[in-house]
Amino acid sequence: MKAIDLSVNFAGVTLKNPVVTVSGTCGFGEEYAPFYKPSELGAIAVKGMTLAPRLGNPPPRIAETPAGILNSIGLQNPGVDAFVENELPRLKAEGACVIANISGSTIADYCKVAEILSETDVDFIEMNISCPNVKEGGVAFGTNAKTVNEITSEVKKHTNKPLIVKLSPNVTDITEMARAAEAGGANALSLINTLLGMRIDLKTRRPILHNNVGGLSGPAVFPVAVRMVWQVRNAVSLPLLGMGGIASAEDAIEMLIAGADAIGVGTAMFANPNLPMEIADGIAKYMEANSIEHVADISATVQPW
Repeated sequence: MKAIDLSVNFAGVTLKNPVVTVSGTCGFGEEYAPFYKPSELGAIAVKGMTLAPRLGNPPPRIAETPAGILNSIGLQNPGVDAFVENELPRLKAEGACVIANISGSTIADYCKVAEILSETDVDFIEMNISCPNVKEGGVAFGTNAKTVNEITSEVKKHTNKPLIVKLSPNVTDITEMARAAEAGGANALSLINTLLGMRIDLKTRRPILHNNVGGLSGPAVFPVAVRMVWQVRNAVSLPLLGMGGIASAEDAIEMLIAGADAIGVGTAMFANPNLPMEIADGIAKYMEANSIEHVADISATVQPW
């Protein structure tokens, strides 16, 4: 057998391997520097950025749940200009493939951030459409197909970078949103973002999170993520970055089989910072054991009953 090939062509960009760190779980990469170099990953999706700096929500904003966590960080970040000046040069000097995650309160906000990043050497722009649209009564951009299409097509006009649209699972039909993003000109999709959840303190009878509700991530959401990746793979032809509860190489391989072209690791890194490299190694061993030369040959090979 020839040497195995872990590289992935994702929306025209070659990733060293299919393992990506999920936005919001690895900051700007510095915290994980003692464990591995960012250049060893397929890509690093940095902390979500907005046009202006944000302090985020007041604490408490993290709560443990069975097989996962709830968070309502509230997009705390230093702003896109600070990222471009202070964080991006270090990441690129370290050889990282960088996915810049963006958020906003209006379509104009998204467009401006995308415009700024287009003048840099980020490799992708990932658009978080789970944010509330302040001009439409606070309903998340990603829960309405018309809005998904509109924001995708508008942001696409303001960037020359491959645009990844990150889909919210808090919808009735994920394929409808995927098709809307594809029609709007998205170059790729990432899914799933967190599921909306809540915990309550029995003594105070108050929600544990100051924001009352938060995003559920971790192994508890994995079966939902696999199902949605499979559904979307059968609905669109775009490259897919599958994420949501991946905690082992076996999980990652399952996500690839479901239809993902690359996979994202997030919450599980808090317990095991070395997990991304362990997953890359585990995928390689699976390929060797099954005489698979190219990792792309694993993708979308599920055989439904």
